[in-house]
Amino acid sequence: MFAVSSQILNLICTYFDFYCIFLSGSALIYLKGPKFLIYVSGALSMWGDRMWHFAISVFLIELYGRNLLLTAVFGLVVAGSVLLLGALIGDWVDRNPRNKVAHASLFIQNISVTLCSIVLMLVFSYKQRIEQIWDGWLTVVCYTVVIVLADVANLASTALTIAIQRDWIVVITGYNRGHLAGMNATMRRIDQVTNILAPLAVGQVMTLASNVVGCGFILGWNLVSLLVEFFFLSRVYRIVPALSVKAPVVELDQVYLQREGNVAQPQPLTEGNCNTSLHLKEITDLPLCLRRFRWLVSTCKDGWRAYYRQPVFLAGLGLAFLYTTVLGFDCITTGYAYTQGISGSLLSLLMGVSAITGLMGTVMFTRLRKTYGLVNTGIISSCLHLGCLLLCVCSVFAPGSPMDLSLLMPYNSNSSTDFGRMAGQRQKHTYPLRGGSNQPLLPDRSSIHWTNNTVLFDNVPSGTEPESYTSIILLFLGVITARIGLWSFDLTVTQLLQENICESERGVVNGVQSSMNYLMDLLHFIMVISAPQPQHFGILVIISVLFITTGHTMYFLYDEVFLSPGLFLCG
Repeated sequence: MFAVSSQILNLICTYFDFYCIFLSGSALIYLKGPKFLIYVSGALSMWGDRMWHFAISVFLIELYGRNLLLTAVFGLVVAGSVLLLGALIGDWVDRNPRNKVAHASLFIQNISVTLCSIVLMLVFSYKQRIEQIWDGWLTVVCYTVVIVLADVANLASTALTIAIQRDWIVVITGYNRGHLAGMNATMRRIDQVTNILAPLAVGQVMTLASNVVGCGFILGWNLVSLLVEFFFLSRVYRIVPALSVKAPVVELDQVYLQREGNVAQPQPLTEGNCNTSLHLKEITDLPLCLRRFRWLVSTCKDGWRAYYRQPVFLAGLGLAFLYTTVLGFDCITTGYAYTQGISGSLLSLLMGVSAITGLMGTVMFTRLRKTYGLVNTGIISSCLHLGCLLLCVCSVFAPGSPMDLSLLMPYNSNSSTDFGRMAGQRQKHTYPLRGGSNQPLLPDRSSIHWTNNTVLFDNVPSGTEPESYTSIILLFLGVITARIGLWSFDLTVTQLLQENICESERGVVNGVQSSMNYLMDLLHFIMVISAPQPQHFGILVIISVLFITTGHTMYFLYDEVFLSPGLFLCG
């Protein structure tokens, strides 16, 4: 009996050993596989981006005497550059081999951040001396260099995001819808986690040490990250042969193949090509600089034209409309929360809860897509998003809401007296730049924030508390729960763009999509500048919900009118 038991135990141990070996082998294969390498590379890149986006806003405020002017200029430069150059960036991604695009974008991004960090370290260390050189103009030069380098880093980051998250993972998954949805959801989860942890990490370094040490920390991170990401992306490119095969770009206008002085092949002159030949002669007779400028304009025009003719154009435009909103955890909403008596510690807790609900949205996306299909997932997510935002609309009229439409009336002495009294009751902080304006002009949407307000608004003197917290509770309850539907909808449209855009146009269309996102994002800041007081915030909430409703309506129209069943990854 004992011998039999011993044999059974030995057999169980043997099977267990084989199982462990199998698991270790499977784990090793996964760790060496392209998906894991992409996840690690993406996590490093997102972590660096989030640290830098947070730090640069704080640095610019510190440099300009705690004034938001430099931050506003930086936000406008970044938004304007992506808006104007998005199509060109996407076209560059389409025209070049995948490994060269990824490596060049990665190198330019990290080197720009590194150089910018060095300049910032020098400015922080020798600020008084620099202000005395050239009657202070050297300071202006330093500010300009910092903003330009940071903008170049953002453009390179945009190119890298388009290349990896919109193109590489489509090829890596073998055009499999289920695997593609899984990778999209995982990348978004990584982005959600880094969006919270990375600013906290660099914020602690800057708080416990100094701004100079914070710059050095970011500098070191980018250099190490550059090497690791370069190695991982190179390995992914080698082990996935399909990445080396790229569909040629189809020109919308063959005339521009003759740019930069290239001469067309001789063809017999006929009535059909006579006008074309004359046009080619006019193009080649232009100076080189004008030919390049004309090609750039033509590329932008063709990129926007390619975007508009996509079958998923309405879905992408609907997603862009969701960026015109104050209902998110950006500097505007959190700044408003401060005016309503919400502490920084509570806001940090709410941001953590919002990150959890965002992760729930990625989980819901994968399950809904598997059960109901991709398009129906977008419809369900839209309804959930809009339903939760109704709580924000209710908050406008709930007890404790500071909304006062009388502030929009023409200025008079009585209204100014009332305004002064209400401002003393409601507004908890002001800034030298603009009364009641307490936000930089651009959040980080990438998807979607440049500043961590718990740092920017520390030590803010507290005033009188609102009569009721019902309004602010309903507002944040709606914002937090709406993130479930928001991120599920975002992933739905992202995958629709991946599935329905031809490979030869994947970069330029996603570049134009980025431009549309930034354009709609700028609109919401224009709204805030037009109505900056806390008493105006209710109006901004209603306008935001109208924009979001319009965006989801566009998606419903896409579903009804332009949906082509069975269409998947042309080219």
